[in-house]
Amino acid sequence: MAADTRDSLDPSLTAWMLATDPALAWQVERDLLGAPEDMWQATRARVATDGLGSRMLAHQDPDGQWAGGAYFPGGFDFHGPEAAPGAGQPWTATTWSLNTLREWGLDASALAGTAEKLDANSRWEYDDLPYWGGEVNACINGFTLANGACLGAEVSGIADWFAEHQLDDGGWNCEWVEGSTRSSFHSTLNALKGILDWEIRTGDDRLREVRHRGEQYLLTRRLLYRASTGEKVGPWVDLFGYPFRHVYTALNALDYLRRAFLHDGVPPDERAADAVAIVRDARQGDGTWLQGRRYAGAVWFEIDVPVGEPSPWLTFFATRVLDWWAAADPAAR
Repeated sequence: MAADTRDSLDPSLTAWMLATDPALAWQVERDLLGAPEDMWQATRARVATDGLGSRMLAHQDPDGQWAGGAYFPGGFDFHGPEAAPGAGQPWTATTWSLNTLREWGLDASALAGTAEKLDANSRWEYDDLPYWGGEVNACINGFTLANGACLGAEVSGIADWFAEHQLDDGGWNCEWVEGSTRSSFHSTLNALKGILDWEIRTGDDRLREVRHRGEQYLLTRRLLYRASTGEKVGPWVDLFGYPFRHVYTALNALDYLRRAFLHDGVPPDERAADAVAIVRDARQGDGTWLQGRRYAGAVWFEIDVPVGEPSPWLTFFATRVLDWWAAADPAAR
């Protein structure tokens, strides 16, 4: 990262972000402050023992799962009030808990034995399929590919699934089993995030061209617009909330592109400029970004601030994205 972007950071903002939790603080140290590796790695190691990470670990069941289920809590009533419109996806089951811990940078050693326990004890709600084999949903398979790579599980079959199920336009759609042939922004981003994480963690590049095609699906639409009408793809695209969950937003997509392009050693793509402008325009006068929404559904505990308050997590992600963009073109900051 260019020194001029770091030098422009408001010390009070970085102090505010650092004071939150080790899960965020180590990323601030590494990506915004350029701290020495031994410093941010020491903070990262505390994710397993302090704060949010240790709280999430404490909810793990003896059989390796969380909440007794793979994607939904055990015993979830798919026809009852908890599944009614507006009730929201529960965020407590195994996949969501693993997603969170992985995204927080938890060392896999803190989950020793979990991959084997899930292999023995966890089945998907869809057709009772084995956990590490994945299922038919592109988002779920993206999450599982990344989580499996993190825990050292055998998930190469899911990697092959993505190559086999990429749609003609370059993306994916979780509704392909219902006949959808056009890709979804949400599904494509979640697929790409899983593929990239698996590629980085395993060093296996068999899906690199598949990944690049998926990125082009989003970039040809400038991360925001429908190919058919040129209109913004949905009201959710500029409504930022943390945790990101499965929802596509301009910030979520840009955070992915930053990681992918840095991994590939290529500069930012100008077709992302409109999305960058949306992120920049959401910055408040004090340099923060506000929590725009919370996704309905049961949680183990709240992670970030209520809607309308300055969010240290969103401020971190947005600042990191703008720093990446400005490093290629400082005049754009």
